[in-house]
Amino acid sequence: MDTIVTRFPPSPTGYLHLGGARTALFNWLYARKMKGKFILRIEDTDTDRSTQDAVDVIFDALNWLGIDWDEGPYYQTRRFDLYREYIDRLIETGHAYYCTCSPDEIEAMRKHAMATGGKPKYDGRCRNKGLPRTDNAVVRFKTPLTGTTVVHDVIKGGIAFQNAELDDFIILRSNGAPTYNLAVVVDDISMGVNTIIRGDDHVNNTPKQILLFKAFGADLPTFGHVPMVLGSDRAKLSKRHGAMSVTAYRDMGFLPDALLNFLVRLGWSCGDQEFFTRDELIEKFSLENIGCSAGIFNPEKLLALNADHIKATPVSKLAELVLPFLNERGCQAREGVFLEKVVATLQTRSKTLVEMADAALFYFFDEIAYEPEAQKKFLTPEAASSLDMLIAEIQAIGNFTEKALEDAFMKVMKKTGLKLGKIAQPVRVALTGKTVSPGIFEIIEVLGKERALARLQRAKNFIQSSKNGKD
Repeated sequence: MDTIVTRFPPSPTGYLHLGGARTALFNWLYARKMKGKFILRIEDTDTDRSTQDAVDVIFDALNWLGIDWDEGPYYQTRRFDLYREYIDRLIETGHAYYCTCSPDEIEAMRKHAMATGGKPKYDGRCRNKGLPRTDNAVVRFKTPLTGTTVVHDVIKGGIAFQNAELDDFIILRSNGAPTYNLAVVVDDISMGVNTIIRGDDHVNNTPKQILLFKAFGADLPTFGHVPMVLGSDRAKLSKRHGAMSVTAYRDMGFLPDALLNFLVRLGWSCGDQEFFTRDELIEKFSLENIGCSAGIFNPEKLLALNADHIKATPVSKLAELVLPFLNERGCQAREGVFLEKVVATLQTRSKTLVEMADAALFYFFDEIAYEPEAQKKFLTPEAASSLDMLIAEIQAIGNFTEKALEDAFMKVMKKTGLKLGKIAQPVRVALTGKTVSPGIFEIIEVLGKERALARLQRAKNFIQSSKNGKD
């Protein structure tokens, strides 16, 4: 069996969106599954809209997702000489010809065709003239006038196109730039691409490309056209559905493996399994399990998958991933045991890295602000005495362990007759400023004895000053 060669050919006219990332993922997974080759090709022939910034954004997104390539990146704008060679071959073999019809003539023939019930297409008037190359001429492919061109699609099945319905389409513009269909076929032939997985918005291009492959005497690649990704209302996916650039999801605190997991399930399945590691995806991916129905974008499902991937990620890795988000918030955090302990307390409670970073702030800033409602409800004169007792019990602890902390709380409960919740909530607010947090003992253990005592004393002083202010 020949080595599987796939490719991802983005146009650098904007950011890499979810649909493009899914296309890249499917091609990458198949190449990795089959131990083949994955090629990155930049289709930048639209020079008016293509930018280097967009190229950089594509690289940034693919690198973040961990989608690596074996060859490339190739740039179409650097391959014009090769395209010209292939076009000359088509002219020499009678598969293409020069056309000098003006835009006005083209428009007139289209209008005439529509007026007479025909298809608005080029009527072939230059087809058999044998015109020479001139500055204003385009090159057209000589499409067969009869017969059918069949796309054997591994996802959609066979799709037949009547050749008579196809145009003698342009393959070289008058300015010397190749058209999309010519360039991609030449690229795929010269790069040895034999498997093409792409969105089904390309289905109508495929018969033209098949005719070009055949005219060049090249083997046809395997085609698979993936249904589009739609919003929950089954409309074309857009920003109002939550669809943004891939790097925006990175900045929102999603893990790359979670986004890959989410994207692959937009059109591919493996039984009822929802959660996949990267290695599992490579092991289990197949073209046969790509469905024919559109994938529906569900942001809640993405969030749930991200939470699952956060739970499955080693604490040391999570600490590395959350560090930039913490430092953006002025924490001046650094890798090490303390950060890993912080992350461990929040791992099962966080759906995104942003959420984790926000929830971790109280660990890094001792002058925490008390939430007004939390302060009003729990930092009361009634709580001051239990805080005072707890401070004394914690100060007396020699071996600072979780068991010793539990014993300290038990002693206060016994002295006051209060249940744990009545003591714990004021302590929670004192330590974090909030009513919702990781477990009290976890927090104190991470903060350490001295920092925890300082916060408890600060809360006690706050209660006392508030009481005196009221008096």
